[in-house]
Amino acid sequence: MLITGGCLCKAVRYEVTAAPIVTRVCWCRLCQYLGSGSGTVNTCFPKQAVTVQGDLADFQSIADSGNKMHRRFCRVCGTQLFSEAESRPHLIFVRAGTLDNPEVAQPAATIWTAQAPKWACIDSRLPNFSGQAPPAA
Repeated sequence: MLITGGCLCKAVRYEVTAAPIVTRVCWCRLCQYLGSGSGTVNTCFPKQAVTVQGDLADFQSIADSGNKMHRRFCRVCGTQLFSEAESRPHLIFVRAGTLDNPEVAQPAATIWTAQAPKWACIDSRLPNFSGQAPPAA
């Protein structure tokens, strides 16, 4: 399996050689900032299966879950590409909108719904968690 993607300006490209572990829609406040008002859709992969070409910036923060996070984005166009939690260094979360084929990302749950605005579109067909869901791997 080969999954590809990259940023808006094509300065960063990536390849993934493994199937997704899980995809989740996240409505935490930090993801609302990253999504410019919406939640984010994040697809989890084993980190060793991902190769990246291009220059990334790294924004570090503490998530509501308490995890120290690294949010990586293109230095040229600002596209958000990846998130990594120091507590789970074997995983990388890819922003689904950066996948060349976004159909690869099939959300399995919505998380942090307690922080979503009242007008948020939350798919009632998916399991919803008011906070962090249990780890997928």
